[in-house]
Amino acid sequence: MQKVSDNLKNKGLESLLDEAYDEALKDDNFKEFVSKLKLKREKLKKYTSLLEESSKEYFNCKNCPGLEACQNKITGYAKLPKIIDDTLEFVYKPCKYKKKYDKKENLYSSVTLFNVPKEIKEASFKNIYKTDKKRYDTILWLSNFIKNYKKDKHQKGLYLCGNFGSGKSYLIAATFNELAKENIKSAIVFWPEFLNSLKLSFNSEIKSEFQNKYNYVKKVDLLLIDDLGAESVTPWARDEILCPILQYRMDEKLPTFFTSNLNLEALEKHLAITTKGDEAIKAGRIISRIKQLTEYQELISKNLRE
Repeated sequence: MQKVSDNLKNKGLESLLDEAYDEALKDDNFKEFVSKLKLKREKLKKYTSLLEESSKEYFNCKNCPGLEACQNKITGYAKLPKIIDDTLEFVYKPCKYKKKYDKKENLYSSVTLFNVPKEIKEASFKNIYKTDKKRYDTILWLSNFIKNYKKDKHQKGLYLCGNFGSGKSYLIAATFNELAKENIKSAIVFWPEFLNSLKLSFNSEIKSEFQNKYNYVKKVDLLLIDDLGAESVTPWARDEILCPILQYRMDEKLPTFFTSNLNLEALEKHLAITTKGDEAIKAGRIISRIKQLTEYQELISKNLRE
């Protein structure tokens, strides 16, 4: 009697599975979806509800214009079936938009920004302003740096001075982003604000924050000190922060870049004047290290911020 009862129960279950599967097949999307799976009906009907969910997420993805419009349970992912040993398992797979987003975020994670605007983070060579011929020498120099860096990481950087808004920072940031594709770590430091943030962290209870920032900037593969010469000069900033950074990077032959509105002669005068008076010798030491670390170019171009 027990075996007969079990058979009746099994027949009832099979009937319910068939009914549910046949009902699901009335949906054209579901029918198309399961037709691509290389499993027999007897296997597929055991997963009807999961397959319906997968079918919906699959077609949501197929017609989706972007991550912001994602209709699936987990943004950027679709729950899809995978055949393993003649059975189905369901896994979450990222869509093309999610993969592109993650690739972009991984790229940006290689470039650390300190007090730098968002547009610098997203700088790219394909978007640089190329109409002005005055920019060609700088673009060519940076393009050659990228090629040469892949062969030899101990290259000189660039001291790039010029008028406000000429795109100096953007060009170097685009260079760093290009090298980030090779997982090269870099940092872009807006110098006046960076000094202020160091002061704040140094005076706080968490002094390790100061040391972490300072050591990272000193040792990172590529460094841009942005807008050097715009800061208020103090002996502490010049002699205890800037000078040791430059000395370390010079000793280790780490490529270092600078942007400034001042040429080197004007920068030297700027660095010499502190509350202690004219300290030309100490300013000269900074300039000497910059010359050891970089090649020099001027970029006088259209103000792209207007």
